Amino acid sequence: MTISTADLVLGAMYFGTRSDEKDSFALLDRFVERGGRTIDTANCYAFWASDTGAGGQSEAVIGRWLAANPGLRDELTIATKVGQEPVTPGVFDVVEGLSAPVIAREVERSRERLGVETIDIYWAHGEDRATPLEETVEAFGRTVQSGAVHRLGISNHPTWRVERARALAAAQGLEPFSLLQLTTSYLRPRPDVAVPGKDHRFGFATDETMDYVASNGLELWAYSPLIQGSYDRSDRPFPDAYRHPGSDARLATLHEVADALDATAGQTVLAWLLHSDPPVRPIVGVSSLEQLDQALAAAELPITTEQLDALDAAG
Repeated sequence: MTISTADLVLGAMYFGTRSDEKDSFALLDRFVERGGRTIDTANCYAFWASDTGAGGQSEAVIGRWLAANPGLRDELTIATKVGQEPVTPGVFDVVEGLSAPVIAREVERSRERLGVETIDIYWAHGEDRATPLEETVEAFGRTVQSGAVHRLGISNHPTWRVERARALAAAQGLEPFSLLQLTTSYLRPRPDVAVPGKDHRFGFATDETMDYVASNGLELWAYSPLIQGSYDRSDRPFPDAYRHPGSDARLATLHEVADALDATAGQTVLAWLLHSDPPVRPIVGVSSLEQLDQALAAAELPITTEQLDALDAAG
């Protein structure tokens, strides 16, 4: 399996908020110069970091960058999401959900901010059990039928709901969800232990997820693959949920492989994800060119089958 920087996804969560427009443009420029081709954002990014209490800043910055680089659009995959924007700015506990009117309205707002005719991948960002799944599936299908969207993805949903949504789409002759976005990494948290900042009940990829993806030909993207930098930053220790004997064994093997590759632990984790079976596309969220260059270099590590097997077997 050939891996390249094109397999990594640039996470644009804080573009336009914590990263100003100049820095965001620089990160986008470097990503593309190094072979990156896929950019992931959401209509709600980043409402919690915005003075307005509402999102949209990330999409708007990407739109202005695309407008400043008119020859790039056809080379790129632009992905965005719907479902988690606050209904009232600054009131974060009530979000828009996945009703048909919301999807129809927000896909147009995202296209306008991004300045694109078609969104390459449109994600259902989180569950909305107050809306019938049939309604959500039909509404997403209409975005594809209208030409507003090319492919559909689903994030932070349990596997059984993903399968039900795909069956509903098939029964109606609609485009199905063909991509999953969840969080996963080399270390695994203890079961049923909360991880700070990971608020989606079904946000973690499991062995069942991997089997489902492999058996149905879906594509899996991983957010927060480096656990907020904990593999390499002493000032960001792993959350308590990751502290158990299995983690000790996996970290020992991880550092052995990283040393042999002359790489950081985080780079080795990204390489392991990219080479996994089924492969996982890590979403890398960075705030500096140095961090971006390190992440992109992970796709070029000469990791061997023996090293991958050792990583898999640890813990």
